[in-house]
Amino acid sequence: MGFADLLNDVGGFGRFQWLHVTLISIPGLLMASQNLLNNFTAGTPSHHCTIPNRTSIASTHNISLEDVDESQLLRVFIPTDAGGNRLDKCTRYVEAQWHLLEGNASTPVTFANGTEPETELCLDGWTYSRTEFLSTIVTEWDLVCTLRPLKQMSQTVYMGGVLTGAIIFGGLSDRFGRKALLVWSYFQLAVLGSCTALSPSYVAFCTFRFLAGMAVSGIILNAVSLKVEWIPTKSRTVVGTLTSFFFTFGQMLLAGIAHSLRDWRQLQIAVCAPFILFFLYSWWFYESARWLVLNRRTKEAVSLLHRVARTNGKPEMVDKITVAVVESHMHKEIQCSKSVYTAYNLVKTRVMRRVSICLMVVWFSTSFAYYGIAMDLQKFGLNIYLMQIIFGFVDFPAKLVALGMLTYLGRRVTQATCLIVSGLIIFANIFVPSDMQTVRTTLACLGKAFTSSSFTCVYLFTGELYPTVIRQTGMGFTSTMSRLGSMAAPAVLILDEVLPALPGMVYGGAALVAGVFACFLPETLDVPLPDTIEDVEEKWGKSPSEQEKQELKESVALQDLKETPGVEEDSGKAAGLNAL
Repeated sequence: MGFADLLNDVGGFGRFQWLHVTLISIPGLLMASQNLLNNFTAGTPSHHCTIPNRTSIASTHNISLEDVDESQLLRVFIPTDAGGNRLDKCTRYVEAQWHLLEGNASTPVTFANGTEPETELCLDGWTYSRTEFLSTIVTEWDLVCTLRPLKQMSQTVYMGGVLTGAIIFGGLSDRFGRKALLVWSYFQLAVLGSCTALSPSYVAFCTFRFLAGMAVSGIILNAVSLKVEWIPTKSRTVVGTLTSFFFTFGQMLLAGIAHSLRDWRQLQIAVCAPFILFFLYSWWFYESARWLVLNRRTKEAVSLLHRVARTNGKPEMVDKITVAVVESHMHKEIQCSKSVYTAYNLVKTRVMRRVSICLMVVWFSTSFAYYGIAMDLQKFGLNIYLMQIIFGFVDFPAKLVALGMLTYLGRRVTQATCLIVSGLIIFANIFVPSDMQTVRTTLACLGKAFTSSSFTCVYLFTGELYPTVIRQTGMGFTSTMSRLGSMAAPAVLILDEVLPALPGMVYGGAALVAGVFACFLPETLDVPLPDTIEDVEEKWGKSPSEQEKQELKESVALQDLKETPGVEEDSGKAAGLNAL
């Protein structure tokens, strides 16, 4: 007997759960926008050094520019690569090479000593193409060439905020409740996220993005727990997977919004301002009844259960569910909740330690590989908005496959398979020649789809493995590793300057290692949510032989209750029990 039985008594997954889960999931449409926003707000358009006073320079040399093609003119001032196809992004000639305007000239002349014409850095700034983006933080603060690492740093700072939020909001949620922290997180993201659009400098931009990242973490952690703790055991798999499609569709929505605006400040407001609406209607949400009971607020929990029963068409249960009934169902959990739990409890006991270590590796590697692929769309050479749509679309079939695996094969097999397959695909992409962009893009999409499915599984898996008394602390602790992974992912992309294959080797290796660790996690398919640490140790701390013996004992005892035993039956069952 436990809280799962009370949920079944008040209607299982009824009208209340449908409405509750839907309203909590709708903000997920814009959560993808927050995490992947840097692809567009920090997009790097084609650029070259700004050429000062080209007209006056030409007139000095008695050269008319009226009939000169722009591309030809740029070659006079900007060096090209070895093939003469691409303009250099960070240097220009000290002296204009006017001879290149002649029809038979293809390369710059060299000096007598055999060296190329002297070049210098872009002293007058850069000129940017306005084809893909009208304005980004890169074009506004010239985050190119020597300042290029600052572009990746802005994403790392944001993920640092998400990490900080996971640490802070995870613990606060177990103390003050899921609803209160979720409502506050909506408000914080609406206000501070919108203020990011008003940033007068790069430092201010990073500061606001950090604070917005904290709010994102608070929303994700508390939304997951608030949904899971109101859902009956048998419905968790389907609901958990289907609600993740809000995030998937949000990736495609982001591409549409970014394409229509193309200005980073307008885009920032467009994906943050709607959270004020979510903040307003989130006051309707019901606090987790599990959490209320375990925090000795049983009367409030009973009141909520009565309202849920009426909404689900079970008014007859109102008189049957009382404070005494609820406390009797959760007697053991209430006793355990009187203890004070900290992050140390996540690694104090044997099973909790195994679960926490494995989940740390799985969370880190899933996020590390996911953002390593998803945050570098421009390298594929296709339209960035189209790539975002493709990357979002491939998640639909991948998550449907994951849903089937979660339902019939279980969480552990699904988690391990998604990580191992994604790692192998990332490795395979290393050996595809760079000129085969279609194949590379296809493999990248598949790798991203499997890491996305891994995310779907690990959110559900983690909520089912940790007990109610410390679930949010556990979610915050393990998702901290996810944030470390997402912070490290942009930095690894810079390694392509050392060896183009190196980032893929790192991402793929991390996914494979995590897949192995996932094999050591307990299976939670159709298992009621644990409420205490003792529940976790009891459920998964026994060896398979001990579990079989326990199940046989329970089966024999249940048969004794159902039948009127004869003398021979009593003797046989007694002998069987003694043998055990």
